[in-house]
Amino acid sequence: MSANAPPASAPPSEPFRISMLWQDSRYRGITIQILALVALMLFIGFLVNNALNNLKLLGLEFSYGILSSPSNYDINQTLIEYDSRSSHWRAALVGLINTGLVAVCGVFAATLIGFTAGVLRLSNNWLVEKVVYCWVEFTRNVPVLLQILLMHGILIHTFPRPKQALTPLADVPLIGNDAIFLSNRGLTMPSPVPEAGFSWVWWALLAGIIGTFLFRRYARTLQAETGRILPVIWVSLGLIIGLPLLVYFIVGSPLGWDEPAMKGFNFQGGMTIRPEFMALWLALSLYTGAFISEIVRAGILSIDHGQTEAAYAIGLKSSWTMRLVVLPQAMRVIIP
Repeated sequence: MSANAPPASAPPSEPFRISMLWQDSRYRGITIQILALVALMLFIGFLVNNALNNLKLLGLEFSYGILSSPSNYDINQTLIEYDSRSSHWRAALVGLINTGLVAVCGVFAATLIGFTAGVLRLSNNWLVEKVVYCWVEFTRNVPVLLQILLMHGILIHTFPRPKQALTPLADVPLIGNDAIFLSNRGLTMPSPVPEAGFSWVWWALLAGIIGTFLFRRYARTLQAETGRILPVIWVSLGLIIGLPLLVYFIVGSPLGWDEPAMKGFNFQGGMTIRPEFMALWLALSLYTGAFISEIVRAGILSIDHGQTEAAYAIGLKSSWTMRLVVLPQAMRVIIP
């Protein structure tokens, strides 16, 4: 054969035929899966149709109309208006909002607890390390439902009834004796009532958040170029907390308070954080924080000890070494 001869052409492909669906191995598996899926859908359709016919014979109707009917039950803590005459749809919305509230509060608390416990697990103090170790092992191996029930029982049976409620801030002059009450019905406190002009405070808070973001970027760039470290934490607190407070006082303190008062056997007015919410929040935060602490500890241990020794060699303090050298590298292991 000549070196310049054209290559042999591939054999022509066989034209598709219906019989190939069950005779050809390339299509047989797909055909069987499609037939099985169709049979499954027909079987599910038969079950649904049979259930609908039986409900119809019993005088019942299968529809979403129940969502608009009155719920006829109460929910003890809500962030939006709700009573027993509200619809099931609104009750479901209240449940979703309450779940989101517990989740958001739990994320912050569990992260704080977990990071703190994870760092303390690596403490050179033998007593601190062993106490945190025992807490982590106990918490991780007890079902979270039991912890929720235990926390609720402690809150209910530890604190007194509303008429003998504790006033934990009674000695604070600016708050007074009749502002905050702690009882087995929960933590009752004045509820804020925004007045005209309070929107400026929200705008100041938004400006503070944006300013914090921009200042952090500038501080990071300056540190990378010159090595100079700016007080990012204090400036951030000043922008997010100090600026809204300053605007609040400038516009004339446009915020009223609905103070609680004892009427009958319970408090009326104000706002109350129920024991059920506190038990759920604390138990979930402690339980999840125990797992986060082990993740944080493992992430810190994954960093080579030479990084710490190098940081000490150039004169960094222990707190700066952990914050600027160890944790930024450990976050790549911790976050996923």
